[in-house]
Amino acid sequence: MTRLLYQIHRWVGIALALFMAIWFLSGLVIMYAPSSALGRAEQLARAESLRPESGWLSLGEAWQRSAAQRATADEGKKPGLPAEARLVRQGGEGRWLVDDSKGKRHALSASDGRLVDTSVDQATRIVRAWIATDAADTAVRYIDTGIQDSAVRNHEALRPFHRFAVGEGSREILVSARSGEVVRDATRLDRALYWSGNWIHLLRPLEAAGLSADTRRTVLTWLGFLAFTGALTGLIIGWQRWRPGWGGRPTYSQGRTQPYREFWVKWHFWAGLLGGTFALLWAFSGYLNGNPFKLFSPATASREEVARYQGSELPTTMRDWRPSAFVTDSENKAIVELAWRRLGDQTVLLGVTRDGERQAQAVDGAGRRFDEAALLAAARRLAGSLPLAGHTLLTEYDSYYYARHGQGPVDRPLPVLQVDIADEAATRLYLDPQDGRLLLRQDTSRRIYRWLWSAIHHWDFAWLRHRPLWDAWMLTWVLMGVVLGLSSVVIGWKRLKKTVKPSSKARPRTTPAPLAPEGQTS
Repeated sequence: MTRLLYQIHRWVGIALALFMAIWFLSGLVIMYAPSSALGRAEQLARAESLRPESGWLSLGEAWQRSAAQRATADEGKKPGLPAEARLVRQGGEGRWLVDDSKGKRHALSASDGRLVDTSVDQATRIVRAWIATDAADTAVRYIDTGIQDSAVRNHEALRPFHRFAVGEGSREILVSARSGEVVRDATRLDRALYWSGNWIHLLRPLEAAGLSADTRRTVLTWLGFLAFTGALTGLIIGWQRWRPGWGGRPTYSQGRTQPYREFWVKWHFWAGLLGGTFALLWAFSGYLNGNPFKLFSPATASREEVARYQGSELPTTMRDWRPSAFVTDSENKAIVELAWRRLGDQTVLLGVTRDGERQAQAVDGAGRRFDEAALLAAARRLAGSLPLAGHTLLTEYDSYYYARHGQGPVDRPLPVLQVDIADEAATRLYLDPQDGRLLLRQDTSRRIYRWLWSAIHHWDFAWLRHRPLWDAWMLTWVLMGVVLGLSSVVIGWKRLKKTVKPSSKARPRTTPAPLAPEGQTS
């Protein structure tokens, strides 16, 4: 049994040594690399001022005029209802950006209601407006349009992208050809961090080689499992071979507490003994990230559930209101977006400023925010025949609804209404009273996942969430993992060479061979 333990650790280590080293090094990069896609706050900060024009169409008019085009694009499938609608200005033109109940985003002209794609010329104007306030060189050069090997997180539905170079080319901007939204603005350093971090860490080269995203995720999941196996066996071996000499117990020769003399093997032993538990946890949580065997419930509500939550009717006020009725707020803050939200027969029209502030607009038939009754009614529609167990208004984050590093109030607003459903899964909803969105859904399965994945992969809980304490904690154990990975590469390579090219002369033995030869990895 002991020999089997050593053999598993040895050969899993040889197979995955390079992967482990790369994972730790790329994880270190990810800690401080910017996101691969622009966040909501960043998009608002550079958005064009709205300034609606006389003659712009209502949402209902634009939706009706685009019906034939949308039916063609959807190949005759039953159309969805507008779930959310935002009026924006892109490249000087007004557009309704509509997310429907089927999960699709449509860009409709506010002037004539056409379903529009963003041409290269229009995208060029959008980029020029985006960089208008920059003091540096603002020359814009079109590069190409296509899928591009750049995983823009959470924006897969907006592909293809128009790609532009700004100035001398060190800065690149991606504009969605579907919606006209700027989804990435990256310098050369940003891109280098992406390629050496996220791209490698998540094995995206496999997709570049032609494999599907599902295949890549499957490979990543099972490599995580093998890494967990290697870390677990290494920890067991390490603790077996450590002899601290406590209580007068024997140590190794010359008082050594470990049996190894070779430089890299000693470093591997101590890095594994001290940091192996964290390598084990990261490998285990990385394995769970792919949700193997569908052990955990989905991370988000389905389209059908969201549609049920919002209601099946488009309120008259939301359908018929014309942008020409818009009046700027009294503080004269630059509003860059007007956003319609609906729950049942209630609607709210929000003016969104560049700094992310949401201001309810005075519109006949629309409220200033969604009241508790409307939110609870929406929760009941989602729950179906199940009763609600209770609700409370949260003014502070909890262990499940919180802002991760790099997020702020725009991404995770407060206050929120927490609603509990009386089902076997103990489902809990987090609802935004300002715009009615279902911000988060957690059941028992997802709460377990939160602690088994995010908590031990990102260490984003309790006192560890605060910086720079989080940085010190993460750097300590990630760097320990780097040492563990690099030493594994060296030891594994030496072992592999010995295996492939065995010595021609047999070494005589005067004593029985030990179960674990000198130099065995821990």
